[in-house]
Amino acid sequence: MPTDKEKYNKIFWIILILINICILLILFIIMFSSKDYSVNQKENSYFIGASYMTMNNEFYKIISEEISAKIETENDRLIVRDPALDADRQNDQINNMLDMGIDVLIVTPVEWKSLTPVLKRAKQQNVLVIVVDTNVYDEDFVDCTITSDNYDAGVIVGKYFLEQCETAKLVIMTHETTKSGQDRVKGFLDTIKNQNGIEIVDKIECKGQSEIAMPELQKIIDEKIYFDNIFCLNDLAGVGVVAALEENNMLNDVDVYGVDASPDSKALIKEGMMKASAVQFPSQIGKKVADVIYKLLNKEDVKKNILMPVELVTKDNIDEFGIGRWQ
Repeated sequence: MPTDKEKYNKIFWIILILINICILLILFIIMFSSKDYSVNQKENSYFIGASYMTMNNEFYKIISEEISAKIETENDRLIVRDPALDADRQNDQINNMLDMGIDVLIVTPVEWKSLTPVLKRAKQQNVLVIVVDTNVYDEDFVDCTITSDNYDAGVIVGKYFLEQCETAKLVIMTHETTKSGQDRVKGFLDTIKNQNGIEIVDKIECKGQSEIAMPELQKIIDEKIYFDNIFCLNDLAGVGVVAALEENNMLNDVDVYGVDASPDSKALIKEGMMKASAVQFPSQIGKKVADVIYKLLNKEDVKKNILMPVELVTKDNIDEFGIGRWQ
């Protein structure tokens, strides 16, 4: 008669054999089944690279978040690089992403003429190229460009400016190496050019950055150049301008106009420290870019150039937009 120990040993080996049979059966099913049991696995996933002008601007962060959300939903991969307004660094970063084997390049050029060689390389590698927010010089290497209607942004601010004053001594804050900055300034100047009594007293290159706009405006204040209105190509420059004016107790004497309608500038408009800004919609731009990425990947037709509409925000309609967030 078997002992208790012998009984337990027999039961143990029977259980062990059954476990091994179950494991082998599961492996057999996985190997020969046509189904994919891996979690969130996608065959032939796409690799997407993005290089924005700078990531110190919340505008680009919002665009990137919208794109990233779509890419995650599709189980594809996204890599983002920040050139920090350095054109050479942007070229190096894009070349590095091309070496990594990206399928799609999203780019906001630091300098609109500097990217032609790297974009040519991208097309030679059959990489889809989507330009965002501001154009590149040579669009032959671009599949789609998506920007706000930057010229119209300058126009609608210019029209409002003409409603506010018949004469003015104007300072223009510019960013000459970007097409978006050029277009906004051109739209504004084209709108006001036939108005007698309006004089451009200075143009200041500020690269659209608060930390540059503030000291550059201070220079002409120190030079005793008289001005009473300022048009800024974007609201980062506008915030720097307002800071300089406040520092010199000039806010009551100078009106400031901008483009973006960032939360900071809307707060300034609400407080009467800025007059107006043309509204951009980064969430909508990001969603449009994401949509275009997958249309192009699926060989669907898309327009070569897509312009997103802009609107005007002033103290009269600021509550419709709210000051706590971007649009």
